[in-house]
Amino acid sequence: MKIALPDEAGRKVDYVLTGVSLPRTVLPPHPARIIYSAAHVVADPFADTDPSGHAAIDWDRTLEFRRHLAGLGLGIAEAMDTAQRGMGLDWSRSLELIRRTRVELPDALIGNGCGTDQLNPRDARSVDQVISAYLEQAGAIQAVGGSLILMASRALVQVAKTPDDYRRVYRAVLSECDRPVILHWLGEMFDPALAGYWGTRDFDSALETVLAIIDENRPKIDGIKISLLDKDKEIILRRRLPEGVRMYTGDDFNYPELIQGDEKGFSHALLGIFDPLAAAAVFAVNRLGEGDVAGFRAVLDPTVPLARLIFRAPTQYYKTGVVFLAWLNGFQDHFVMLNGAQAMRPLPDFTGIFRLADGCGLLRDPDLAVSRMKTLLAFYGA
Repeated sequence: MKIALPDEAGRKVDYVLTGVSLPRTVLPPHPARIIYSAAHVVADPFADTDPSGHAAIDWDRTLEFRRHLAGLGLGIAEAMDTAQRGMGLDWSRSLELIRRTRVELPDALIGNGCGTDQLNPRDARSVDQVISAYLEQAGAIQAVGGSLILMASRALVQVAKTPDDYRRVYRAVLSECDRPVILHWLGEMFDPALAGYWGTRDFDSALETVLAIIDENRPKIDGIKISLLDKDKEIILRRRLPEGVRMYTGDDFNYPELIQGDEKGFSHALLGIFDPLAAAAVFAVNRLGEGDVAGFRAVLDPTVPLARLIFRAPTQYYKTGVVFLAWLNGFQDHFVMLNGAQAMRPLPDFTGIFRLADGCGLLRDPDLAVSRMKTLLAFYGA
């Protein structure tokens, strides 16, 4: 099977597909690593709404995709940035998504994004406002039985003056949590509005603030996800975490090494890339659970170039590649995104993703993927 794809100069070059797909496997009840897939949402392209305004979601397909992830034994990180949280998905729709997923999958491992996005950062005037915004979301999520992933707050960056302000906010919010939460350290490459989070741009100083928050609130913390795309910084934090506090890698560039770990520990995972790479993640972690480290790396290492392309700078537009692969793989019937985000990457990204996904065995139905790729090429006049 082959398809003519444009090269960097726009010339058509035949690409021959491998035609090989990874076999479907399922994680056991107690896998070698806890794996959360940060799941995207499926837009409704037929809704009569302003694409830049209220999010129009295809709930059937969105929940169907979550059933797919849960059926593989994966945890679901709900209403996070992969779902375009704060970039098309507002708090009201996020809460509806959280409620629907909870009803649909009551027994699944689900962590839900809790932030302050109902408070416009431009309107934030005090730390108390930020605390109130966090508590509003925490209360609403816990009221439907949901667990929390405590996301970084754009509003907090605007009003916090010192690291002590961050300690105060997290102390107040964590005191009201009814079960341990996952903290989220999100770097500015994912969201430029979070530059200077924890009260500093210096990693070492930020590290001490984070560790102080964890130490002070230890019973309330399950773990921390760090998304800085810097494996050395993650390892530094991982080695200093108190016993029993999990590290969840958010490094979409270096996840095989970090999940494998070293003689001093390892990372679990909470990754946006494990939305399109769900099958590979499950297959690889099962190999790891059987003691086959080489097999684990043989599956995941080849996916890294694909992840690096999807998450290339400007990184905040990685969702486009995630949804593109969902469309190629038949999880949705169109390649339309909230806020028109399907236009945020150029055609060479899509052709590169197609080739790399095929090489990794991530095209579930190569015939369907080829047909849809041809549709996209025709749209671009290629």
